Amino acid sequence: MFKMMSAKRRFTIAFGAIVLTVLTASAQDYNNNPPPSNPPAYPPENPPPYQPPVHQQLFQVNELMLDLFGTASVNEQIFENFSGQRVTRNGRLGAGAGLTYFMTRNVGIGGDLYTENTQHSFINNASGNLYLRLPFDGVHLAPYIFGGGGYQWDPGETSFGQFGAGLDIRLTHHWGLLVDARYVMPSRHENNFGVGRAGIRLVF
Repeated sequence: MFKMMSAKRRFTIAFGAIVLTVLTASAQDYNNNPPPSNPPAYPPENPPPYQPPVHQQLFQVNELMLDLFGTASVNEQIFENFSGQRVTRNGRLGAGAGLTYFMTRNVGIGGDLYTENTQHSFINNASGNLYLRLPFDGVHLAPYIFGGGGYQWDPGETSFGQFGAGLDIRLTHHWGLLVDARYVMPSRHENNFGVGRAGIRLVF
């Protein structure tokens, strides 16, 4: 009986020593190599695209913009036989305003109107568009494309479709410049024409 108890005791002591050794080694390894406090949620070799902090973003979510701009339009015949002299002689100048709202940094909707001949009709053209933009906050630029339609009263009354592209130049969080061009396709037998815009953009 004594010999059996001694064997059990020896086994218990040996087992306890092994457990203690394993625990000690594990604790030492933990102290030497602690786990990161904030492990990355993505593989380090494939980080997500950089996005500046919200307060540094020039192009933000829920932006409302007021545009004040000048226009220059040319008809399709000038496109086919383009020259500076034709543009000067046959081009039409105007002025207008627009509102645009961006629900996200990339997608927005807007409307604008302009006039080229206040003697016939104070508003010559009104349209609405869907905008898609690609902001580059670091260089204060956001190229964009857009498409939509509207109605014109002068030189002839008709509805139309249009598409175009432009550049938003954001000088500060609250104002900048815009430059764009659009190709307009009237639904009636009016000639297609192009319109260029340049102006200032106020951001709210």
